[in-house]
Amino acid sequence: MEVMTYRGYTATVEYDDADGILFGRVMGIRDIIDFEGDSVVDLEEDFHVAIDSYIQACEEIGKTPETPSLGM
Repeated sequence: MEVMTYRGYTATVEYDDADGILFGRVMGIRDIIDFEGDSVVDLEEDFHVAIDSYIQACEEIGKTPETPSLGM
């Protein structure tokens, strides 16, 4: 299992043999943020979009975005 980081968020990265895709999930927060891609470039782009969208959605509803727990 590999990890990616962006804007202080860390995500696990795995490969799904059955579907032939890479996928990830952000760690250290209660909200669920998933992303996927057919290549590492696509995966990284979708990860960035997912984080940016999460932060924007929180701002739009007046919620403070969760920040990752220390030690994750």
